[in-house]
Amino acid sequence: MQLTKDKVATINYTLKNKDGEVMDESSDGSFAYLHGARNIIPGLENALEGKEAGDKTNVVIEPKDAYGERSLEQIQRVPLSMFPDDAEIKEGMQFEAASPEGAPVLVTVTAIDGGEVVVDGNHPMAGIELHFDVELVEVRDASEEELEHGHVHGPNGHHH
Repeated sequence: MQLTKDKVATINYTLKNKDGEVMDESSDGSFAYLHGARNIIPGLENALEGKEAGDKTNVVIEPKDAYGERSLEQIQRVPLSMFPDDAEIKEGMQFEAASPEGAPVLVTVTAIDGGEVVVDGNHPMAGIELHFDVELVEVRDASEEELEHGHVHGPNGHHH
């Protein structure tokens, strides 16, 4: 069965940066997603389109087809006074903030400079060229519930 929109794919993968450093991997057949539902980055989804169980592929994905380019507009200095008095703010902390449109955004504290905190709203992998080695383990039809919810259910997917 070919992997097309509304099919469930189970994959094994190794993700490396351009220097060959492993950034993430899943090799136990436990990563499943609903193809065509934007559950994974567009570049990887496009590279897997039409593949069949057992197929293996290596793909390089540019930032624009992954987590986007880094944007300086996503980096802001905010007064330390905006945080609760009892909050222990440290570099590397992540927390949810609101975008100007009110949407939730994950931000990372990158520096504490006097009375200001530097926060970065870029995805941690923004601006990075991604190198995937992927094995398509299984392709199956999605259930009606999975299609309705827009994600995989069951042992390798989302549990309600």
